Amino acid sequence: MIREATAGDDAAVGELLVRAFVETYARKLPEVVVTERRRAELRDVQAKRAVAKVWVADEDGRITGTIALWAPGASRSEAWLEGAFDLRHLAIDASRRGSGLAGALVEVAEGHARSQRGTAVCLHVRRGATGLARMYQGLGYVRAPEGDLDDPEVFLEAYVKRL
Repeated sequence: MIREATAGDDAAVGELLVRAFVETYARKLPEVVVTERRRAELRDVQAKRAVAKVWVADEDGRITGTIALWAPGASRSEAWLEGAFDLRHLAIDASRRGSGLAGALVEVAEGHARSQRGTAVCLHVRRGATGLARMYQGLGYVRAPEGDLDDPEVFLEAYVKRL
């Protein structure tokens, strides 16, 4: 069941995010170091819920997936298009990868964006995370270099799906 996250989910969602990011990077991008600062940001789900919608996949009380969506103009949104939502923090438990859960979570977030009359959904993928980029492209997202973010710690490639 996919539902909106509550305060009672914050710890489980935070740990899922840390696990998913660390495991993925260790496997696919071993040069990436997930710093303690980044781990703390991922674990701060309460602050994220204050400015964004967060959904979870709840399987008999166990959180197996999560995704977050920032509304146009929301604090900390990285969307570069007017009226666009910002999709971030997709994480799937290792036991559920490849099951279609990621697509289902993205679909819920996109449905919310449509219901709020969003013009598009923007997202960023770490350069080199080609599998993730392919997954989003398979869901209809297209590369949008004008939205790229070149931060000191990471280069993020932008993708967009017009609604």
